[in-house]
Amino acid sequence: MTRWDHLPDLASRRLGGGVVAANDELFAAADHLVLDEPPSFSARTFGPKGQVYDGWETRRRREPGHDHAIVRLGAPGIVRGIVVDTSFFTGNYPPYASVEGCCVDGHPSPSELSDWFPLVPRSPLAGDSRNEFVVSDVEHRVTHVRLSIYPDGGVARLRVHGEVVPDPRLLPAVIDLAAMEHGGQVVACSNLFYGPPHQLIAPGLARVMGEGWETARRRDDANDWVVVKLAAPGRVRLAELDTSHFKGNAPGAAGLRGLDARTADVEHAAAWTELLPRTRLQPDTRHRFPLADGPEVTHVRMDIYPDGGMARLRLWGALTEDARTALSTTWSRATPPPPTPPSADQGQMHVL
Repeated sequence: MTRWDHLPDLASRRLGGGVVAANDELFAAADHLVLDEPPSFSARTFGPKGQVYDGWETRRRREPGHDHAIVRLGAPGIVRGIVVDTSFFTGNYPPYASVEGCCVDGHPSPSELSDWFPLVPRSPLAGDSRNEFVVSDVEHRVTHVRLSIYPDGGVARLRVHGEVVPDPRLLPAVIDLAAMEHGGQVVACSNLFYGPPHQLIAPGLARVMGEGWETARRRDDANDWVVVKLAAPGRVRLAELDTSHFKGNAPGAAGLRGLDARTADVEHAAAWTELLPRTRLQPDTRHRFPLADGPEVTHVRMDIYPDGGMARLRLWGALTEDARTALSTTWSRATPPPPTPPSADQGQMHVL
């Protein structure tokens, strides 16, 4: 795991990411780039245009130039790492790729995107591989990325890992403080044997058990737990502990504790304040618990007893004025000045 691999994939379809333009996708649609599922391959599966690939594949170029696709991020933010995944592309992967970003307010069309800045310079790629690139010198908020491949070929997935920077103007008074799309992060957990804990704070309802967090069966007297860093400090008023799809493997009980990391150490057990006492849970159920008027917290720890699986964790609460001001400051610092008018068309593209 890289140092940024724990951060959300800002381009993920689950978060609302989408491919908005591509100059060529004759063999395979660029929409595959942002699918959440790992790429797959079935040998000798032929369609009208040849072997079917789970990725984006362009035709062989017979003239100068290169191919590109533009992705609207589902959750704009600061990019820390990029994966150009060429899984199963062996004799048809691009030898080089680059990635640029831009930040445009509102809901622009592809032709309105401009002021692109580099995230990954033109770099060599390996075939059938996760090509990982650290983005370390860009602190701008990014709303769109442009993947360029040189000169042509196939890419299975594009992962854009980073820190979500929400637009505070779009946040209501009460939000899910834990939500990934608002900037919540899972920062620690006891076990992730069957399912990664970051899925707890993903958007929407889990469709199957595999879209939640599940631990191995414990054979001791301890219990499993997960710690969420909230999108912003706040007071949690309603907790939703969703065990949907977990029937014979839901936790028997769970509890919540909170801590304000601005004044306390997350490693100090006595600093945590109880938000929800140990409470019995039912299998395959969306549990909702109103919480007493507790303290302002930055982190919440959920303990499950003794082990098992949870589909989603929602922590609804009100943003304090100080928290909203801090979010506004972060957003302002990370947002570049408004873009200049777009230059001449850089080449024909298919708007999706």
